[in-house]
Amino acid sequence: MIIQSLLDTDLYKFTMMQAVLHQYPSAIVQYRFKCRNPGIELARYIDQISAEIDHLCSLRFSDEELEYMRSLRYIKADFVDFLGLFRLDRKYISLRPSASVPGEIELDITGPWLHTILFEVPLLAIINEVWFRNTSEADFAEGERRLAAKTALLRDAPGFENCRIADYGSRRRYSRAWHGHMLPLIRQQLGSQFVGTSNVHFARIYGMTPHGTMAHEWLQAFQALGPRLIDSQSVALESWAREYRGDLGIALSDVVGLEAFLRDFDMYFCKLFDGIRHDSGDPFSWGDRIIEHLKANRSDPLSKVLVFSDGLNIAKVMELYDYFRGRSQVAFGVGTHLTNDLGPTPLNIVIKMIRCNGQPVAKLSDSPGKSMCDDPGYLAYLRQVFNLPAEPAA
Repeated sequence: MIIQSLLDTDLYKFTMMQAVLHQYPSAIVQYRFKCRNPGIELARYIDQISAEIDHLCSLRFSDEELEYMRSLRYIKADFVDFLGLFRLDRKYISLRPSASVPGEIELDITGPWLHTILFEVPLLAIINEVWFRNTSEADFAEGERRLAAKTALLRDAPGFENCRIADYGSRRRYSRAWHGHMLPLIRQQLGSQFVGTSNVHFARIYGMTPHGTMAHEWLQAFQALGPRLIDSQSVALESWAREYRGDLGIALSDVVGLEAFLRDFDMYFCKLFDGIRHDSGDPFSWGDRIIEHLKANRSDPLSKVLVFSDGLNIAKVMELYDYFRGRSQVAFGVGTHLTNDLGPTPLNIVIKMIRCNGQPVAKLSDSPGKSMCDDPGYLAYLRQVFNLPAEPAA
């Protein structure tokens, strides 16, 4: 079966889950799956996907896995005790062939946030691997050749010795086997330029550093949890700081667009957080704006880190590193370009939160086409509240 461990997911799922346990254990949420590639007929493999989900819901954390979680400085003992009792429950998943688009699937996850937050990454990994095992032949040799060319590009370029990347590719990987195979290779080829992985399972078994803080869903949920919609980002960041007391200090900037984020990310947050993560829109202009904003709020950009994670390849990493060299610290999370580059075209699939406590929530991305909400009235209201322009017509 594809998923063999509940740790086979991204670290930020656990960091958010711990905060949910402590602060919002009764919140009810809904997530929805979307494949952005046209013509991907997943419905023909729905039985295989369903069987993999059944297996996923049979897994438990082992004693060794729980001890590993306990060893992470920001993970609290009561959360590890909770994980010792935890299991994923199939009753929260609705999976069926699409009623409107032949060949596609409809997948929703609805239930307590605390008990559904761990579904997203393994479900995406399952759908990816089921698709590729049915539509292609794995060519690890080709993957190794491509990986070696990428690492050589970064490793052998003069002046890039301190340019470092992490693996962020769990959700869109070609397969679990390839993911597990390429991580030791990239560490061997890049040495100190490779700083770890977002995948907690592989971080544990390979002795790598796990990376991650918060995802979009954390800030989205506060559109329903916060006292006022206009304050949702500020309340989300305050709640995060209350949970981690200065640890895991990377804020996510594009849930309702950069302009609205900068209005909320005042001097207090500029000084409180260690850095900001980019995940949509032009990364160069984004970084320029962030640096200007930090300076205007009496924060030294050289003391902060800009984390880039939006569809990166090695060439783009190097271009960004060179552009911001000497202006700020930078870090890079590279996903699909590392974990799904063996020949076949990767799937662009996502699972996004669309409701919290019965209310619509949404992400207003800085990149067209990345927003996801089934309530156009709410999207219009969200734009009005945050004083954002209307979305351009398609």
